[in-house]
Amino acid sequence: MAVLEPTQIRLSGTARTKEDAIAEAAAILVAAGAVEPGYLDYMLERERTVSTYMGNFLAIPHGTNEGKDTILDSALSFVRYDEPLDWGGEEVRFVVGIAGKDNGHMEILTKIAIVFSEDDDVAKLLEAQTPEQILDILGDIND
Repeated sequence: MAVLEPTQIRLSGTARTKEDAIAEAAAILVAAGAVEPGYLDYMLERERTVSTYMGNFLAIPHGTNEGKDTILDSALSFVRYDEPLDWGGEEVRFVVGIAGKDNGHMEILTKIAIVFSEDDDVAKLLEAQTPEQILDILGDIND
């Protein structure tokens, strides 16, 4: 199974707060069959402990180690926001929820970080019109 399918990509998220954005990311992971609904609590707990803001308009919420039993499969959710969200004083336009089975999230995190370290790629992600274009820009995320 690919970690990110077109059905797990939203080009216009509806959340207006950090907590709602995390819930939006978690709901996509639940719908994909990657996590149990309780995973959201662990994502919110992680955010209370340490911000998942990464720079370049990106936040990567994910659960705490205590939540690993609620992860059924490795997967991502990708949500882009038309208006920036306030993420602890930082502007966020992309929320990428991560569920990593058996510590599979570290490799996924690295791949995302590489894409978002390139300003050109971030600009392309902001302009993408379809989930397929997003997948294209993210490159080997599913390999």
